[in-house]
Amino acid sequence: MPTMRDVAEQAGVSLTTVSHVINRTRFVSSDVTERVMSAMDQLNYRPNELARSLRRGHTRTLGLILPDSANPYFAEIGHAIEVAAYESGYNVILCNTHGVEQKESHYINVLRDKQVDGIIFVATGDKTNSISQTLGEDFPVLLVDRELAGVSTDVIIVDNYQGGYLATQHLVNLGHTKNACISGPSRIRPSSERISGYIQALEQSGINVNPDYFRMGDFHPNSGYQAALELLNLADPPTAIFACNDLMAIGVIRAGMEMGRKIPDDLALVGFDNIELAAYTIPPLTTISQPIQEMGEIATQLLIKRINEDKSEPRRELLPVELVVRGSCGAKQ
Repeated sequence: MPTMRDVAEQAGVSLTTVSHVINRTRFVSSDVTERVMSAMDQLNYRPNELARSLRRGHTRTLGLILPDSANPYFAEIGHAIEVAAYESGYNVILCNTHGVEQKESHYINVLRDKQVDGIIFVATGDKTNSISQTLGEDFPVLLVDRELAGVSTDVIIVDNYQGGYLATQHLVNLGHTKNACISGPSRIRPSSERISGYIQALEQSGINVNPDYFRMGDFHPNSGYQAALELLNLADPPTAIFACNDLMAIGVIRAGMEMGRKIPDDLALVGFDNIELAAYTIPPLTTISQPIQEMGEIATQLLIKRINEDKSEPRRELLPVELVVRGSCGAKQ
């Protein structure tokens, strides 16, 4: 493997001159620069980018920690962040915790060892142990999608309460009074806020909240499927279901089909996230749309500002959601 010394000998210049050309640390005449660059091409020499970055104090690399990269919602967030980072001249290292809190701590240490400039973090649950020390070291960390109580750092989230309210209000406006809810894990804040919006919409409409119509899922399709089977087998089953994410709503579609419930004729359904797949289910899924692209762009640009020594107070960005009406909701027959 060629070295800087080999380049210097090939170009007929000093090792220091080659260093100045590569790192742009001092003016070097155009003809000498051209000789050095030509020698690098002839020898196929590539500078050690990591070493150069460490000398500059930045690696232009961001860490991204997701709880479930197989979930299309998180995959779309990751894609939005990667695109925004690339456009700003940064690379992204992706870590997937699979919802395991111990892996959060492990990957934070891995990313710090890799000398990333900052980390975008989607928490697995509601605990802060994994990032407390990192925040205490004044290292740039930004939270996306999930807020952690007592953590003072930048946060980009959506109005999950508003989403739960809009979804349920839509079902109520269609005449449904037997509205069930399939939540995500209780320790995840977005899920609890969506449930709060669901409850508020029912109560404002004068509809009693039926505890039999609650089921807890895990944001995966099978949990939505199993929950829907239980709900539809009740003696007094619901006529509408609000699933707290699109993947669980897809499970509901499967359960409804197996039980002979036509959607939307016999069962109305609303999801949450508006993943790309939601427009291609049968019927297409009515859902709450999260501004995924905007979240990724804002998160990336704000983290880069922090990396570049922006010392202003931590920001909390609360982005609105919207109802996307498709074919999975019908008026109460």
